[in-house]
Amino acid sequence: MKTVDVHAHVLLPEIERAVAGMPGHAGHRELDALRNGPESLEVSGRMVGERIPRLTRVPARLADMDAAGIDAQIVSPSPSHYHYWADRDLARTVWTLANEGTAAHCAQAPDRLHGLGLVPLQHPDLAVEALDHAMACGLKGVEISSHAPGRELSDPDLEPFWTRAESHGAVVFVHPFGCTLDERLDRWYLSNIVGQPVENAVALSHLIFSGVLDRHPALKVVAAHGGGYLPAHLGRADHGWRVRPEARGCAEPPSSYVRRLWFDSLVHDAAALRALLGAAGTGRVVLGSDHPFDMGDDHPLDLIRDVLPPGPDRDAVTGGNAAALFDLKD
Repeated sequence: MKTVDVHAHVLLPEIERAVAGMPGHAGHRELDALRNGPESLEVSGRMVGERIPRLTRVPARLADMDAAGIDAQIVSPSPSHYHYWADRDLARTVWTLANEGTAAHCAQAPDRLHGLGLVPLQHPDLAVEALDHAMACGLKGVEISSHAPGRELSDPDLEPFWTRAESHGAVVFVHPFGCTLDERLDRWYLSNIVGQPVENAVALSHLIFSGVLDRHPALKVVAAHGGGYLPAHLGRADHGWRVRPEARGCAEPPSSYVRRLWFDSLVHDAAALRALLGAAGTGRVVLGSDHPFDMGDDHPLDLIRDVLPPGPDRDAVTGGNAAALFDLKD
């Protein structure tokens, strides 16, 4: 069975050159500093600098994949490239560079690498155009954050985007970048350690409780980081849905929608992976590494092998589910 890693990133320096010095860029950097704190910014800068070859060069990526036993990878732009502060013209530049750059990176090893592009969530009326561009570039879908300033994933203005993603059969990979708890998480790298799982849970809850998944039953949504805290607290979500009339924006109990979503396996703990498999089912969990960042897993197959014995369930999680979801050919 082919092994498929659905959570891996490429760094595209041309995007950062395009946004540098543009109106809004300084404010974006200030907010990033507020949310992360100076110590984490310094550590992250050093970490990324050390990993530039693995983020940009296909031979280094393939060597990492071989070492980890990964046959194929779904490559998405670094979330630092979202730039949801950008105006319409700059947003078009960002998604064009992201889509074309990711496609060119993957084209260097087309039998092993497949890509995702970007769309500007801050400009919902442009998101369909950006998605169409990504698909025209030969990508498998797009990566989005948990929100954009003033925009949640439940925003009615995003309905055309969800409709087009559904009609394309495009995968939408929900990968947060930043957390709106801001300076409360500015120490000990809590901005990522706690913030990312929070953002995953909030974003997925917006999709569920707003009825987006009712209106778009064929939508392919993959949640990074195992969906964050949501899968572990479905009982509370279901209870709220039953007793609170304003929580009835979805047709069924929230827990039922978890088995309509997909989740990567990047939870770093056997007990957490077992809980995720119990909540979502083995047919909805896919292998994820977050290659090559330090919050990822250089050997993501090990955790799955610890939890699942050899057999169809393990094969599904390590590759079969992703091969079907992304329509990968042998």
